[in-house]
Amino acid sequence: MSETIETIDADKDDVTPAADEAGEQKAGGGDDVLVQEGDIAGDYLERLLDLLDYDGDIDLDVEAGRAIVSIDGGEDLEKLVGPRGTVLEALQELTRLAVQQETGSRSRLMLDIAGWRADRREELRELGRSTAESVLQSGERVRLQPMSPFERKVVHDAVATVAGVTSESEGEDPKRRVVIFPES
Repeated sequence: MSETIETIDADKDDVTPAADEAGEQKAGGGDDVLVQEGDIAGDYLERLLDLLDYDGDIDLDVEAGRAIVSIDGGEDLEKLVGPRGTVLEALQELTRLAVQQETGSRSRLMLDIAGWRADRREELRELGRSTAESVLQSGERVRLQPMSPFERKVVHDAVATVAGVTSESEGEDPKRRVVIFPES
């Protein structure tokens, strides 16, 4: 279930919640903490977009116990994704650090820019399913190319939907990869 929290127009100056609203979020339960994380991340990313003079709309959601922040709509946003999402991963870590600095707690916030992560998730699901089916037919294990933790999780989840095969990760980052093999 995805709950849309708010949309922030990166061209607007006032996106900070009212003082009593922010206090209510800190005092509340799990989703309130995630909303607070999303607000902090949204403010941080809005300042970044302003510094870069990039246009984009920032959407904040809470999904599966995690704050999800998406930036969409600007022409230059692809530059913030980088090759194979490397810049996106770095921006996600910087945003998590900004949230941690303000809250004192490590964040599991997920950042998507220009729909790249959503599109990549679909590609990886298909790769995981089709490779698992191929392994099931051939009986031979397959090692996939090195992937980020996000990418490996999506592949493992997709492989888990195919009966008769399993997967595990091997190696060390940044060369950690998924291996898919028949169940014994």
